[in-house]
Amino acid sequence: MVNSSAQFKYQATRISTATKEQLLLITYDIGIKACHAAVNAMSAKEPDYEVASREVIRAQEVIRELMVTLNRDKAGDMGDKLMQLYEYMYQLLVDANMKKEPDNVKVVRGMLEELKQTWENALMQLLKDYQASHPDDKDLQTAMNEIEGKKPATTPTPTPTAQYTAPTPAKNVKAGRFTLAG
Repeated sequence: MVNSSAQFKYQATRISTATKEQLLLITYDIGIKACHAAVNAMSAKEPDYEVASREVIRAQEVIRELMVTLNRDKAGDMGDKLMQLYEYMYQLLVDANMKKEPDNVKVVRGMLEELKQTWENALMQLLKDYQASHPDDKDLQTAMNEIEGKKPATTPTPTPTAQYTAPTPAKNVKAGRFTLAG
């Protein structure tokens, strides 16, 4: 129980401090995990349709949240197409829950994974564009290196006669409308 309490606190902090863009990715993650759990429950040797139904409903709630938060005025035609896709995904989940078959849930999971990857790529491109226009921002460079899994450049070891100053910890990096915590 202690572990689940710590996990809950971590998730609550993660969500309460997330940017809009991070919340979108978290929402996709929740939907993907719910679909995965529903497929596992339906496909088990002894299917657990109660768990499957609960997880499909959770995935439906994610889709509804994505629909509600979609700003179609700003997104224009792309927003309309995305709304149609969300409506289609929602209907696939309704059918999957009624028929107790995992195929539609697998399709929705695949769509959510692709959409999440698309958003991640778009956000990374925004960061790279911001970085290109702010080449002197060392905190951003450090954050980008961490995201891309690059090792930081090694700094020369100070000589005994040189005075050493400890580096300052990385600050939160503001990049456009989102922040990377350092």
